[in-house]
Amino acid sequence: MISTANAQSSSSASWRGCCCWLCLLFSFLGLLILAIVLVVLLAVKPKKPQFDLQQVAVQYVGITANPSPTAAPSSASVSLNIRMDFTAVNDNKVGIKYGESRFTVMYRGIPLGRGTVPGFYQPAHSVRRVDTVVAVDRVNLLQADAADLVRDASLNDRVELKILGDVGAKIRILGFTSPEVQVSVDCAIVISPRKQSLTDKQCGFDGVSV
Repeated sequence: MISTANAQSSSSASWRGCCCWLCLLFSFLGLLILAIVLVVLLAVKPKKPQFDLQQVAVQYVGITANPSPTAAPSSASVSLNIRMDFTAVNDNKVGIKYGESRFTVMYRGIPLGRGTVPGFYQPAHSVRRVDTVVAVDRVNLLQADAADLVRDASLNDRVELKILGDVGAKIRILGFTSPEVQVSVDCAIVISPRKQSLTDKQCGFDGVSV
């Protein structure tokens, strides 16, 4: 009985010793991998990706004022179809994985429509163009906003819109993916309803105007 108990105790001690060695081994491997990733990051020096609204093509814009007993329109509907071309620039030595990005077109703080750019992977040292189409179908604006829109379109031939969005990007190094980095897009565009064209564009990215 005593020899059996000693054997079980010895076996248990050996098992605990193996577990400890395995834990130490995995901990060492984890620290080693982390150190390698940090060294690679320091060597690569990843930069924030550039995502620029390169071109806006006005395919259609229509503004209709609904009649009212007063001089100012009680409401107005806007229909819009624009194509937005973006340029993604990756100056890094490693690839970038972009998530799905959404861009909202607004008039005086009022959302009119939304465009979506599907996620994609961009290799190192490359430039890629992606596009999306925003279709606005008879969105109604009321009272003051309607009067402003009709005045901008009919008298000034100048309708200013905002394009807002966030682009999420992750850097991939040695099969590992970094935490997501957000690139904010804030653009102001001016459309001529008579010419059905874009007349001006100014964009800012993370507080930097271009």
